[in-house]
Amino acid sequence: MSEGRIAAQLYTLRDYLKTPADIRANLPRVAKIGYRAVQLSAVGPMDHAELRALCDDLGLTICATHIGIGDILDHTDKVAKQHHTYGCRHVGIGGLPGDMRSAEGFARFVGMADAAAAKLAAHDLTFSYHNHSFELEHFGAKTGLATLVEGCTRAVCFEIDTFWIQHGGGDPAAWIDKVAGRCPLLHYKDFAMTPQGQKFAPIGAGNLNWARINEAARAAGAEWIIVEQDSCEVPPTDPFEALALSFNNLRAMGWSD
Repeated sequence: MSEGRIAAQLYTLRDYLKTPADIRANLPRVAKIGYRAVQLSAVGPMDHAELRALCDDLGLTICATHIGIGDILDHTDKVAKQHHTYGCRHVGIGGLPGDMRSAEGFARFVGMADAAAAKLAAHDLTFSYHNHSFELEHFGAKTGLATLVEGCTRAVCFEIDTFWIQHGGGDPAAWIDKVAGRCPLLHYKDFAMTPQGQKFAPIGAGNLNWARINEAARAAGAEWIIVEQDSCEVPPTDPFEALALSFNNLRAMGWSD
């Protein structure tokens, strides 16, 4: 059993982190909520060493990133240098390239993922694949996500996203169980039913079975419980307030900062 720590996925705040000035103004608001770690995704350009220094000053660990698979495969040394500057071991990608969303594409991506993981491992970095719901499309008897989980070497990790698994008709806890031992990162977001349909929600404000998900996450050895909310249409609609509600609810569930 492992006890992961809470982090904020900065994609949630992408509209507030477009420039270095934005980042300097708004990243302290994340630390003020109580977060002690962040995942970099959709953050505007900023010198890597300067961003690391800002995070250090705020007491924020850069726990993970999201970058393109092409950068990992074609510019491995550059990616490694960037992550070593950040003091960050975990490199993630946001999903499968759009032109590979077929049975043949998933099968081909297995080799790409294995190669990316091997290249990063040589630099003491991990590689994680983040899912959406399209990976739960069946190609014959097997989903695309199952093709990746079963076909890739165990060096390939999976950043299971709880909302998107539920959106695709899957069981988030069951998928976390499937990738036990290879999920240092998990994306936590809640799934709410509203009169307008399915919506993203702060943790604990939707319908997901968090007791079961948390049990699976702890048993699977997750290192980082990363809060993400793609949009904030369920109150609170301010993304900083949404991140704060998720943080407080996760602390109440027993997760630590």
